[in-house]
Amino acid sequence: MLFVDKSSNHSNQDSKKGSLKSKLETIFNSSEAKAKTGEKIHQNQNNDIVFPSDKDTAKKVGNDLYEVTNPDSILVHVDKTRKLPDGYTPNDLVYPNVPLNGGVKDKTKMRKEAALALEDLFSSASKDGIQLTAVSAFRSFDRQVQLHNSYIKSLGSDWTNKFSAIPGTSEHQTGLAIDVSSVAYGNQLEQGFGDTKEGKWLAENAHRFGYIIRYPKDKVNITGYDYEPWHIRYVGEKNATYLYTHNLALEEVMEK
Repeated sequence: MLFVDKSSNHSNQDSKKGSLKSKLETIFNSSEAKAKTGEKIHQNQNNDIVFPSDKDTAKKVGNDLYEVTNPDSILVHVDKTRKLPDGYTPNDLVYPNVPLNGGVKDKTKMRKEAALALEDLFSSASKDGIQLTAVSAFRSFDRQVQLHNSYIKSLGSDWTNKFSAIPGTSEHQTGLAIDVSSVAYGNQLEQGFGDTKEGKWLAENAHRFGYIIRYPKDKVNITGYDYEPWHIRYVGEKNATYLYTHNLALEEVMEK
């Protein structure tokens, strides 16, 4: 006669139920926690890509103007309607160890994580026969005021609104953005850079090092800025790869 230990069977079933319940609670609590912090989930196949929600990472400070509340995040989102806190300066600015190629070192400071990633990007480019130049990275609020005013004076308001951020809303002030050109292109920051072999390499490979072309040609109506093939922004490798492979601008993955 075969003896079946029913109590053991029930115990195993209870254990499995308990384990399943525990997993479900973990998933629920994790999702609930993300919802409470305002994170909007955009997932890849591994279900691990998370972008913060615009509406929960800023506070209103004027008509159609918001101030970001996560300025130190690598996913901080600043644009024409989202400014940094007054007087904001990152506390981890460093000089990336990259060849200057005619660039000015004092203009290359970036947040440490972004700087280290830039070093890897430049190194990889060099191995592929591409010589890039770090032209302009971190800019203080005061420096942006000077540039913005000079652009208005010399190039007019229309041009300035397309290519230059109002002081306080510039990605350069976050320490996560940098303008890149090449020796072959005379270190110029012009749209033609995107047609050069250096510009094409940058567009096709920046994501591997956590960077994106922040203002793509086909996203002008979304970003609010004209095409800037030279302007790259650090968001982290997984995030950058997600945006690149799905052809998305930062605005498109952050809930308004």
